[in-house]
Amino acid sequence: MALRDELLKAIWHAFTALDVDKSGKVSKSQLKVLSHNLCTVMKIPHDPVALEEHFKDDDEGPVSTQGYMPYLNRFILDKVQDNFDRVDFNRMCWTLCARKNLNRNHLLISDEDAFKIWCIFNFLSEDRYPLVIVTEEIEYFLRKLTEAMGGSWIEEKFEDYKGQLSSKQQCLTVWELIELVGMGHFSKGMDRQTLSMGINEVFQELILDVLKQGYMMKKGHKRKNWTERWFLLRPSSISYYVSEDLAEKKGDILLDGNCCVESLPDKEGKKCLFFVKCSDKSFEISASDKKKKQEWIQAIQTCISLLKVGRPAPHREARQKRRDLRQKQQAEQEQLELRMRELQTANENKQRELEAMRKKLEEAAANSAEEERRRLQTQNELEDLYRAEMEKEKMVRLQMEEQVAQKSSELEQYLQRVRELEDMYHRLEEALEDERQARQDEETVRKLQARLLEEEAAKHSELEQIHLRQQQAISQTQAEKEELERERLAKEDALRSAMQQLQQLEIERQEALEQYEEVMKKLKDAANNTKSWKDKVARHEGLIRLIQPGSKGPQKITNWGPAAFTETELSLREKDWQERKNSSE
Repeated sequence: MALRDELLKAIWHAFTALDVDKSGKVSKSQLKVLSHNLCTVMKIPHDPVALEEHFKDDDEGPVSTQGYMPYLNRFILDKVQDNFDRVDFNRMCWTLCARKNLNRNHLLISDEDAFKIWCIFNFLSEDRYPLVIVTEEIEYFLRKLTEAMGGSWIEEKFEDYKGQLSSKQQCLTVWELIELVGMGHFSKGMDRQTLSMGINEVFQELILDVLKQGYMMKKGHKRKNWTERWFLLRPSSISYYVSEDLAEKKGDILLDGNCCVESLPDKEGKKCLFFVKCSDKSFEISASDKKKKQEWIQAIQTCISLLKVGRPAPHREARQKRRDLRQKQQAEQEQLELRMRELQTANENKQRELEAMRKKLEEAAANSAEEERRRLQTQNELEDLYRAEMEKEKMVRLQMEEQVAQKSSELEQYLQRVRELEDMYHRLEEALEDERQARQDEETVRKLQARLLEEEAAKHSELEQIHLRQQQAISQTQAEKEELERERLAKEDALRSAMQQLQQLEIERQEALEQYEEVMKKLKDAANNTKSWKDKVARHEGLIRLIQPGSKGPQKITNWGPAAFTETELSLREKDWQERKNSSE
């Protein structure tokens, strides 16, 4: 799967280069040429008929990447084996894309160096399209290049450059990376040859999997002589050549988990010796110094250890770890962003709820204020109405008190007159002893007068009860005002009725008085006994006229007059009148 991903990156560059109009589509003739070249480089039998058969239903125009990918996977990538030269494969794809995209002006590097940077970009780029290289991998590549050139890495300089990349989403395309290295932004003070050697060293490590290289002496197996060779250490082999140009390869030392490397003591005039022991043979090698010897032993031992556990080369493992870490960080970032969006959504919902609640509270406050205003207005109106009613009630109460006081005064005067009459009756009783016959004739008139006086006394008692009830009604609370008002009106009606009855009694009294006057005329004619009686009657005539009640019906009057009482009857009337007076107080 890793091989397929690496091949797809180079093929993507070639396909994109063929897309002249940048429409995402390429003509079928160009795809035929591309497919033929891919099959040739990767040593796959080419079947031109398969391409025609695959695109026979799409004859109206060019083919997109989505249309070409099924053919590429089925007829090329599924058949590929790791028995071809990847450099030749990359160079073929590079040739197609560099012709269109590479700008050679002001570049300090050759096309070969640009091709190597292109290969390094494909190795370090992310597995998503369009291909880009992130800042972490850019820093890793530039660090490697600086170390290969023998320079020192300046962290601040790269941080400044990374700050400039913020507008480009912290990544570069392959052509931007070639321009960055080719313009010498991070290799100032280095000549072109040093830069080229550094690019080549990084290319060999990352692309060709050369973990270490250099000249060392090797002991032959047949002649046992020592010969200088150029050694290349890869994860699964050690190749040695006549010279560093790699023109003539002399052999390979195949490594596996059963191999071992050990240091040897100096012998035969050779120093810094070590040997690599494989399953079939052993190889004795002499380094130039102890440092080189130790570096080679450690590097070979690392390769053997990785082969034992089945792990890839260190730089490939480190790349995978960086990718895994980025993916993990990206997943965490996405999860954090998702959480932030959820929190933001929740916050927005909460804000909307709070806004709705605030509006409801404002509406409730406005309604409450309106209700309070209405309540205060109603309360003020009720208070004004209550004050008006109180003033009115006060005026009515004062008027009633004045009327009651007036009526009480009149009643008191009337009672005083009654008492005076009663005194006069006692005095007249002695004077009228001789007129018994006349009293008998006047018995009917007396009984009628007594009934009228009783009715009058009852009315006076009723007036006193009405007065007491009115006093109690005045002392009641405001809550019983309306009921008291109705009772007051009823009492006023009763009072008016009583007054009318009093007026009727007054009329009857006047009629009785008139009858009395007629009787008096008869008495004057019949009284011949004493002159003193006539003087008394004449002296008290006005008082008798004021208190005598009238009668609605006809009366029988004797010759002795209407005011004839016995002593027992007068005492009974006085006792009854005194009891009613005490009960009213």
